[in-house]
Amino acid sequence: MEMVVLPESLAGLWEACRRFPAAVFSAGGTDLLVQLRAGRRPEPEVLIGLKRVPELREITVCEAEVAIGAAATQAEIVSRLAAGSELPLLAAALGHIGSPQIRNMGTLGGNLVTASPAGDSLPALYLYDAEVELWRPDGKRRIKVAEFITGPGRTGLAAGEIVGRILLPRACRWSGHYFEKVGLRRALAIAVVSLAALWRLDGEGRVAEMRLAWGSLGPTIVRLPEVEDFLLGKPLSRESLAAAGVLVRERVRPIDDIRASAAYRREVAARLLLRLAQIDR
Repeated sequence: MEMVVLPESLAGLWEACRRFPAAVFSAGGTDLLVQLRAGRRPEPEVLIGLKRVPELREITVCEAEVAIGAAATQAEIVSRLAAGSELPLLAAALGHIGSPQIRNMGTLGGNLVTASPAGDSLPALYLYDAEVELWRPDGKRRIKVAEFITGPGRTGLAAGEIVGRILLPRACRWSGHYFEKVGLRRALAIAVVSLAALWRLDGEGRVAEMRLAWGSLGPTIVRLPEVEDFLLGKPLSRESLAAAGVLVRERVRPIDDIRASAAYRREVAARLLLRLAQIDR
């Protein structure tokens, strides 16, 4: 690497992009530096750091949505969301990433652009119907996170664009949330399977709305609308969740890899649903 450029304003960032069109961007670098050291991507001649651009660090809570700058650290986001009781599922998911050191460096934008099927923040972003705001010198555009991520390590980011903000609707209608990931160790683990859940119960304690998303079961985050629909009108009991788990085993198509077999992933994906019966409501 020949040069690292650290712009301190959005205008300075666009000027750096103009001067070095082949540069690689870095926010926290917790994924990028690992990839470079492992030789999984070529070392760039120029690296542009994003952390000093104030607009990319802002976290704004508006009446209709929460806007999170792409270079805001995971620790900053957890602290801000927890303080305001906003988007508790996202705060819970971010709290499972790496270690405190990693969360103080890693960013939500970086987790998105890495686009790993095991990315801890992604299931929550899918369930919250989050959007990505993409910036370029002459304008902005918004796209759903579920459309932005197109495969492992692949996104809809166009040439000349950066991830500027992640936008999440403010919604207080949820009765409960849950996030859990299963890994090969208790800390600093990559998810073998993860589950995020949001639900709303009616006055009789039955499911009026259910959203479920699994990580590490496919090339992107897996949603199973038929399982969500199956649970409608039912209590979150062990019996109803076990029956939903049968559908999960039938529908998911995970792969074997160095962390787990497809059969193990399928079984864990179904059994994680049973955790919802243990939530104190």
